[in-house]
Amino acid sequence: MIPHRDELLTHILALHAQIRDAVVAACEAQALDELAGVAADEAAGDTIYAVDRVSEAVLLEFFAEQVAPRWPLVLIAEGLEDGQVTLPTGLPEEQAVIRVIVDPIDGTRGLMYQKRPAWVLTGVAPNYGPATRLRHIELAVQSEIPLVKQHLCDALWATTDGPMRAERLNRLTGDRQPITLRPSSATSIAHGFAMISRFFPGAREELAAIDEAVARAVLGPPRPGKAQAFEDQYISSGGQLYELIAGHDRWVADLRPLLDRHLAARGEALGICCHPYDLCTILIAERAGVLLTDDQGGPLDAPLDLEADVGWVGYANAAIRAQVEPALLATLRARKLLR
Repeated sequence: MIPHRDELLTHILALHAQIRDAVVAACEAQALDELAGVAADEAAGDTIYAVDRVSEAVLLEFFAEQVAPRWPLVLIAEGLEDGQVTLPTGLPEEQAVIRVIVDPIDGTRGLMYQKRPAWVLTGVAPNYGPATRLRHIELAVQSEIPLVKQHLCDALWATTDGPMRAERLNRLTGDRQPITLRPSSATSIAHGFAMISRFFPGAREELAAIDEAVARAVLGPPRPGKAQAFEDQYISSGGQLYELIAGHDRWVADLRPLLDRHLAARGEALGICCHPYDLCTILIAERAGVLLTDDQGGPLDAPLDLEADVGWVGYANAAIRAQVEPALLATLRARKLLR
């Protein structure tokens, strides 16, 4: 168990506030073209945009000065040499007390064009070396990076032995208020929001076909003049989890890793997928009551690294899962996508 976990939580929340403020200030001060410029294209992990560099500078300094003296750690994040660093500098990795995986800006693309808020994501686990996994995370925090024109933003956190907690910050007044977020209690996806992630070119027609097949199996054929359900392609895994937690979405699936053989048959490679750092706050969603599985219908887990491609499905409640999951798995089997 992580020692002095409540104290560490205070530090992580402070870090998130620093990153949020720095990124919002950069968005206010810099031109869109500057923030949207490609700063690096990592061999492992996502493309790094100029706006990402703002958060990375805050990240490393904070952990080195504020966290490492009390909790020696292995920090895992994009932008670091080899994807991770041990702090204090020079400490043997096996002597670290914790492993911390961070996505400083999840939802970069939406934020840099000021379309949707992004999220700072952090998961903290005891150090079990390279064998450490998402399921070992004992403390998770995610904080909203708002649009420049947005004055309210949320922060959520959870530990393995407590409920999810959340607060809302008014950036204009500095006031913070606890808020209650809960997943939808609806028993059907009818008239609600649901989605299968298909953010980028590459097999979008296959993902759309899966989505359509599941919707038809669950809701029947379209009715004249009626919208049976809706979708929202929020390009942020943390944002997708928030939408489930807040009761906005009924179910969400990211199935991109299943399409590797489908694309290979066309002589094409699988593009970008969700990675463990995108899902390092699943503890929060689960403590809120969201039901999560992997893309096979089994337990959701992954190594704590930058490289693993992770498929996942989230359901707002057991009734939604019972309605959707059989149709989803049957569709994936029929299309020979399950491994």
